Amino acid sequence: MNEKAIGVFDSGVGGLTVLKALIRRLPEESTVYLGDTARVPYGTKSPEVVTRYSLANARLLMRQEIKLLVVACNTASSVSLPALAQQLPFPVIGVIEPGAQAAAAATSTGRVGVIGTPGTIASGAYQSALGRNRPGAQVLARACPLFVPLAEEGWTEGEVVEAIARKDLVDFGPFGIDTLVLGCTHYPMLKGAIANVVGAGVKLVDSAETTATAVEALLAEHKLFAPKGSRPRRRYFVTDLPERFAEIGTRFLEQPVESAELVDIQM
Repeated sequence: MNEKAIGVFDSGVGGLTVLKALIRRLPEESTVYLGDTARVPYGTKSPEVVTRYSLANARLLMRQEIKLLVVACNTASSVSLPALAQQLPFPVIGVIEPGAQAAAAATSTGRVGVIGTPGTIASGAYQSALGRNRPGAQVLARACPLFVPLAEEGWTEGEVVEAIARKDLVDFGPFGIDTLVLGCTHYPMLKGAIANVVGAGVKLVDSAETTATAVEALLAEHKLFAPKGSRPRRRYFVTDLPERFAEIGTRFLEQPVESAELVDIQM
C-alpha cells in the first residue's frame, strides 16, 4: 500500500501548483495527475455535475492504484468531498480547508482577504471555512478572473500583471486585511506580483503549499509514507490537448513533462 502513488486531479492545469508543492515536500512519493482538460472549467457547472465529474475522475485514478486522493480544484473541493469520502477506500483531501486553517492561524487582526475564480468566490466555500476556523473573522472575497489566463500564458510578473492585480485587489487596502488567501491553484504562479501590490504587511496563504503540508500530515496519520529510498514515478493523464498540457506543465512544475496520456473518462 505504501508504495502506491498519490492521486491528484483538477479540472485543468492549475492543480499542477499543488503537485509541485507535493513533489517538493514529499520527493520520494510517486504521483499520478489527471487534468480534465476537455471539461474545464468546473466553476460554470452545477454542484451535481461537478460531483459526477469528480467521482469519474476518482474512479480513473483508482485504477492507477493510488493510496490517497488530492482534489486540487477549488470548485470540486467545495462541493464533492463528502461524496468522494463516502465512496473511496482511501483518504481524500481538498484544497479549501487547509488554506482556511492556515489563514485563520496567520491572521492577527481577523481581517482576511480571499481571491479566487468567480465560481469559487460565489460558492462561499472559503468564507464558510474561515468562519469555522476563526469565528468572528471579517472576510472580504473578490474574484480575479484574468489571473488564470495570465498564469497559463506565462505572464506572471511585470508591469502589465501588476496593473491587473492593482485593479482586482483595490478593495483590500481600505478593508485593512493582514492575510490574503490565494484561493485558486493558478494564483501561486502570480505570487510575486500579488505580493508587490498588497505590500509586505499582508501575509499570503498559498493553497498549494498548505495542501502539501496537510497531505504530509495525512500520510503520517495513516502510516502511508513511501519506503525510504523509493524511486518515485510521475504520470500524467488528460482528457484533451496532451501537447498543450505538457507545454504548460513544464512551465508550472519547472521540470520537464515529457508526455501526458490522453484518456476518455467514462461517467
